[in-house]
Amino acid sequence: MIVVLSQGCAANFGDGEKIARILSQKSEVTFEFPEAKPAHSTRAASFSSKTPANLENAENSTSAANPVDFRTEKPEAFYLNVCTVKGNAGAMKLLRKAASTFPGVPIYITGCAPKDFREEALRAVPSVQFTSLKELEDSAHSANSRNVLRESPFVGIVNIEEGCLDACAFCSTHLVKGRLHSFAPQTIVDQVQALVDDGCLEIQLTGQDCACYGFDIGTNLAELTQRILTHVNGNYRIRLGMGNPRHVLGYQEALLDCFTDNRIYKFIHIPVQSGSENVLKAMNRRHTARDYATLAHAFTERFRKFTLSTDLIVGYPGETAADFNDTLKLLKETRPTVCNITRFVARPGTVAARLETASNQAVPDDIKHERSAILAEAFQQIALENNREWIGDECIVVTEKPGYRAGTTIARNEAYRPVALQGTFPAGQTLRVRITGAEPFALLAEPLA
Repeated sequence: MIVVLSQGCAANFGDGEKIARILSQKSEVTFEFPEAKPAHSTRAASFSSKTPANLENAENSTSAANPVDFRTEKPEAFYLNVCTVKGNAGAMKLLRKAASTFPGVPIYITGCAPKDFREEALRAVPSVQFTSLKELEDSAHSANSRNVLRESPFVGIVNIEEGCLDACAFCSTHLVKGRLHSFAPQTIVDQVQALVDDGCLEIQLTGQDCACYGFDIGTNLAELTQRILTHVNGNYRIRLGMGNPRHVLGYQEALLDCFTDNRIYKFIHIPVQSGSENVLKAMNRRHTARDYATLAHAFTERFRKFTLSTDLIVGYPGETAADFNDTLKLLKETRPTVCNITRFVARPGTVAARLETASNQAVPDDIKHERSAILAEAFQQIALENNREWIGDECIVVTEKPGYRAGTTIARNEAYRPVALQGTFPAGQTLRVRITGAEPFALLAEPLA
């Protein structure tokens, strides 16, 4: 048994599933840490906590396997597909857990592993080995294209590209992933069809920057999406992955047209990072705050109750009170329903790390905490108001996982909003519900007969 554990973004989880498919040619694979598994579970049922397993469906799927008793079987190896975007702590914790729980078991690290993390990992576990998805692909036998082994029986992750066309000053990912490489449209279409045929209700198109998909092969994200909608039959919805604003502007209208199809979740993730033009320039973001605002308004004005998602960084080196106020104003103007707010932490080897050290422009931690708290309060009020607009509506949802509160289930509606239902429902069930309440991070609903 080989253990494949992924962290971070959907693109990294997609890579983790590719790794698992390759490794499954020679051994059984699980996606969960062995000590957490009951003895009677199966490989296919070892889905991550993102989506609880439906054991009956899993055992009948193409990713099913023989039962594995983790109480007695020692893993052959760990493949830790790590994420270090927000620092090394999470990846190091996972590494130490694997090394201490199963001493002597080979550990391979893939994913976003820049130089500073590699050095820290080797100090902690000298026997650790580093590899990559490409190295594994190059050494693998020809894989069955219909192999759809994955973490969730109902969610299929499809990596459409890797790398990007940017060099943001704070980002270490591009140091690992490199320049843009888009996968062939027909290859993507075939993969989506295979996943839909195997029971996936949700298809996540993902990558480091989906917005620049195809720029290296003469196409774009809108054309790819329309191609999937035209050629892939079945009951599914597509969630588009993160994309930088400046790329979307070039095919904005064509992408907007894609969202008229009910098979596309009314959801888009376009990270702006700051509302200050000065800070964006220092970040080397290559878009303006107005570019983001233009896109935000275009989507939210055309589609009723559209879900806009963005990212904001506070405390970037040199950020002034005026710069922060510009960010707060942009948040209030564009009113996203999802917002990832991060306090700046310098990643070794990045331009931002050198800037913070050389210029003595570091923002004190207490100010970072104060500013992030202000943004969080403003955002949660906006998200609550946005979600309240759904109260009284009836909509179709697909159940996803148990809720944080006992006896509840989380589902997703057509705008990819989390919907909390009272009661326990299996994952992958389609229900008609009425929205009865709202919180900043979820809608509340009751099933209709």
